[in-house]
Amino acid sequence: MKWFKGAALATMALTLVFGSFSASNTAEAASKKLSGKIVINGSSALLPLTLQAANEFKKLNPKVKISASAAGSITGPQSVRKGIADIGAVDWDATQDVPGFKKFDGQVAHKVAVTPFAAIVNKNVKVDDLTTKQLQDIFSGKVTNWKDVGGDNADIVVVNRAFGSGTRVNFQMKALMGTDFMTKGNNYKEVKSSGDMKTAVETTPNAIGYIDLPYVTSKMTALKINGIAATTENVVNGKYKVWGYGYYMTKGPATGAVKAFIEYVQSKEFQNGSLKKLKFIPLSAMK
Repeated sequence: MKWFKGAALATMALTLVFGSFSASNTAEAASKKLSGKIVINGSSALLPLTLQAANEFKKLNPKVKISASAAGSITGPQSVRKGIADIGAVDWDATQDVPGFKKFDGQVAHKVAVTPFAAIVNKNVKVDDLTTKQLQDIFSGKVTNWKDVGGDNADIVVVNRAFGSGTRVNFQMKALMGTDFMTKGNNYKEVKSSGDMKTAVETTPNAIGYIDLPYVTSKMTALKINGIAATTENVVNGKYKVWGYGYYMTKGPATGAVKAFIEYVQSKEFQNGSLKKLKFIPLSAMK
């Protein structure tokens, strides 16, 4: 009887080991079989996340090639519609109408991240907190001097993102509550990408702009809005309202390597690892 029990346990152990080995081999084999090319275009706010995910995914799937570029959110679903990109990265759900843009029929929106946005100023600006009304007055051009909002006697330089930017859409909707931007003037600049915004505010005295949190550096100040700092904690606890979901758009349901890549970005491993290190917020944190 003892001999029988021992043999049974040994058989079970071998089965578990062999089963685990087989499952591992199967996953590895599936990974090696996955091939193809993925072209991604769109949001510059999401570009750091996309590039990091692409590097990690290509190591796991060496037969998959990925190219990523960013010319603003609106170019994401536009590129998918034209058939020149497989994934359109965008800072709003492009299957829905938003101010300034109609929905893109026939596309599927895949949530990939939560993105906080911050109002930012050059390091020489002695203001670290603005109200919604003050932000509306500055970005609409009604207030043009820092002394009128508690700063030095110096002209305010407004840096804005070009039309088509998802960061611009989110900032206008959630920080300015829909108020229109000024569009011209001696102290008005317009830039094309998050990287351009970072450089412009870092190097322009008395500048104010806005950017997604992953781009904020020690060479600028992220302003509090109505006394609330732009932090992950304040987004998750509901105190800070200037944030949005980042999406990957596909033409119909995703398939093949594109589907596998999107699922990798949505995986717990990436969401709780590299995505958090880049200062994005995991999707699960908002549920």
